[in-house]
Amino acid sequence: MVCYEQGRFPVDLESYIVSSSSRLQEVERAISAFDFEKGDQNQYQSLNREYQKLKTLVQSWADYQKVQDDLIGNRELLEEADDDLKELVKADMEQLEHEEQRLDGEIKALILPTHPNEGKDVIVEIRPAAGGDEAALFAADLYRMYSKYAENQGWKIEVMDLSETPLGGIKSVSFTVRGDGAWSRLRFESGVHRVQRIPATEAQGRIHTSTVTVAVLAEAQEVDFELNPEELRVDVFRSSGHGGQSVNTTDSAVRVTHLPTGMFVASQQEKSQHRNKEIAMRILRSRLLQIKQEEEDKKNADERRSQVGTGDRSERIRTYNYPQNRVSDHRFELTLYDLTNILEGNMDELIGQIRAIDANRRLFAELGIDM
Repeated sequence: MVCYEQGRFPVDLESYIVSSSSRLQEVERAISAFDFEKGDQNQYQSLNREYQKLKTLVQSWADYQKVQDDLIGNRELLEEADDDLKELVKADMEQLEHEEQRLDGEIKALILPTHPNEGKDVIVEIRPAAGGDEAALFAADLYRMYSKYAENQGWKIEVMDLSETPLGGIKSVSFTVRGDGAWSRLRFESGVHRVQRIPATEAQGRIHTSTVTVAVLAEAQEVDFELNPEELRVDVFRSSGHGGQSVNTTDSAVRVTHLPTGMFVASQQEKSQHRNKEIAMRILRSRLLQIKQEEEDKKNADERRSQVGTGDRSERIRTYNYPQNRVSDHRFELTLYDLTNILEGNMDELIGQIRAIDANRRLFAELGIDM
């Protein structure tokens, strides 16, 4: 690990970036020369993941240096500016400082040891917990938020399973997110999300509290976790819509149960039984991989809480307070008064600050530094 001082980057980071730039060129050449007919596909995927990480690191460092230069220039300008210009300079500096913090976290996260899930696509599951119809409506709001954020990032979304309520809420939704950085940016969304707002159906204007659970699973491939067909039970049934009425005359819906654990996944999104089975298997494999990784973490004395929890109102990772336009992430003691913008999918500042704080914590823990 490179040398580190609290509150600063590694003192030899510039040489680390230089070596990373050289390695980036080597990996790029290896990818260009890769023989797809004879080569090991796992090796190619490994090279591609390394390439994406190195490319992001080198670019983030260049962006960080530019922000530093701009801040120095603004500080010099501030000393000479008149009152009107000072306000503009201060506003620009505030934006630059936010960007500096985001890039700080990005770079620290990139120089830390790579997590096994880095570079993987994810499966996101959203379900209302406490709060009835209002929780289902907020589940729909979160689904919309993540969809817009994915669009902003240039990621692709595929709905695997969706069950809606008559009022426009969501009973449950599972969807994949594919694209560079999907897991590393969405991993912190797992847990109980609490909303405080006045429901549209509330006649007396009282604020209600509801919760929604979100799970973010690294999408497992067959090489990550192999499902034994003898340990699976596959049941088929007819798809149902609002109120339980049948929406299909054929048994196209599929439920796959993993007998050793009792875990099951049902899918009725597609008209094809084969397609629904494929979706259920993908989700089941990813859930079982997550369990396996958590067990390995415990063996290494890595304290890790359950991603989702019970959905109880008192057990939450984040609060969305509509009257105050506030979003508070309780794990990282982070509060932003930008709820409206965040719910429109503009999550860069929120996720960037969370990643920065997490990177600091992990880096300090690795080096034995108390925060």
